Amino acid sequence: MSENKVNVGGQAVIEGVMMRSPERVAVAVRRSDGKIVLKNNPYISFTKRSKFWNLPIIRGAVVLIESMVLGVKALTFSGDIAADEDIEKKKEKKGWKNLWLGLTVLFSFAVGLLLFFYIPLILTDLLGAKTGFMFNLVDGIIRVIIFLAYLGLITLWKEIRRVFQYHGAEHKSIFTYEDNKDLTIENANSYKPYHPRCGTSFIIMVLLVSIIVFMFLGRPETIADRLIRLAFVPLIGGISYELIKLSDKRKNNPLVKAFIAPGLWMQKITAREPDESMLEVAIVALKGSLGEDFSNDPNVIKME
Repeated sequence: MSENKVNVGGQAVIEGVMMRSPERVAVAVRRSDGKIVLKNNPYISFTKRSKFWNLPIIRGAVVLIESMVLGVKALTFSGDIAADEDIEKKKEKKGWKNLWLGLTVLFSFAVGLLLFFYIPLILTDLLGAKTGFMFNLVDGIIRVIIFLAYLGLITLWKEIRRVFQYHGAEHKSIFTYEDNKDLTIENANSYKPYHPRCGTSFIIMVLLVSIIVFMFLGRPETIADRLIRLAFVPLIGGISYELIKLSDKRKNNPLVKAFIAPGLWMQKITAREPDESMLEVAIVALKGSLGEDFSNDPNVIKME
């Protein structure tokens, strides 16, 4: 990436894409009438507000939490637009929306802990792994298997496959921007939909790093031992974040290519080839996150 470029990341949502730059968060969603609704708001990460929150490892945990909260907000907004919910009614229900948002974040966190933390521990116990090394190795392998099974199941859902296509559109538009090319559908179409800085790659990194970190904790014998592992989740997220950042800077190095390969393989499931209408939405979201004004574009409806 050229020196004058800012880092931009994103997330696919329902019939759209969220893009996040250092100063803004933009969500673009395709409405049923074909127009694109753009919500574009200023946002400064906590890592930019304080030197402490930007310390290595700590910033990874902060970004993880911020991404989850912003992602749920973007999904809620996109669901409303895709369902053609009246904008005024949406504003009237803002208080309930905020409550629902908080409950959704808590529920998602709880389900994540159940699927990828508690159930693997139970299954590993049942398999009779005795030593700390074997217990944590088996526990980690089970987490990876559960994640793969989860992806396989949700891919059967047609709407999720469309979200995965928008995920591919997000990656293609970001590649175009990073290569200093004009943000056009034609330019974006020339790229593959797999990006080394993807959230899927991050999750795979978290799963692998967790195996190594938990090795140092030995075999959990009590409930307290298991709860202590929860305290290491932010550390695991922070280490994974730093590794993803490093791999993105050194992505042409042969060793780094091998290191990030599992995450790129997984993106063959989560980042699909988009159509041109999806690329158009991703480009609007990316331009919006960079502060572009769409006031004179009749195909884009701006929202506060």
